[in-house]
Amino acid sequence: MRHLPLAARRAAAWAADYAYAVGRIAHSLLTREPPWARAPRPGAGLPVVLVPGVYESWRFLEPLAERLHDAGHPVHVVRELGLNHADVRTGADVVARHLEALALPAVVLVAHSKGGLIGKQVMLDGVATAGVAGAPRVLGMVAVNTPFAGSSYARYLPVAAVRALSPAGVRRLGRQRAVDAAITSVHASWDPHIPGGSELLGARNIRVPVSGHFRILGDPRVQDTIVAAVADYGT
Repeated sequence: MRHLPLAARRAAAWAADYAYAVGRIAHSLLTREPPWARAPRPGAGLPVVLVPGVYESWRFLEPLAERLHDAGHPVHVVRELGLNHADVRTGADVVARHLEALALPAVVLVAHSKGGLIGKQVMLDGVATAGVAGAPRVLGMVAVNTPFAGSSYARYLPVAAVRALSPAGVRRLGRQRAVDAAITSVHASWDPHIPGGSELLGARNIRVPVSGHFRILGDPRVQDTIVAAVADYGT
């Protein structure tokens, strides 16, 4: 494929990306939840809380969750997010309430796309409540293909939940940098949904040699990178 023109390679990558997304959606509709979704497997690793992207349920991240479980991390899902089409502020409140209910001493967020914006807001809120008894402690976040500076394509889609991910829609959140150093941004070499990329100034940025916005989640090399990044928060 590398001998094909760039446009052809990207078209093929785009098609593969959507094929992966459709496959994950079909899997979630046709199969039962894994047992760990109700009772996370115990493990010696840091607890992880999944935050999916826009119009994704937590099951979209299931292959990654399984890999994290295998590495010894108890994985928790935020079922209350549904398909995650509410605004970032609302999503952050939902995640924060879930963290409070979990009552864990510390967690790491693992997020995809819009989920990383929600996770950043949760972390910013955590700075404001630092030292408050019972406030959840988020050690950091591993965000995968998150539009920290927005996506220039989002403004053209007639869906409010997606338009909110435009550069203008995320500008206010982007200006708040108090937690950026605690974020690891893992991003594809080419993301068809985020043409400007997912690098975040002040964060730990890891560019992986994989194309796509969705199928990156199922790539074993990327999963290994994410697992290692999560483990780093415990050192």
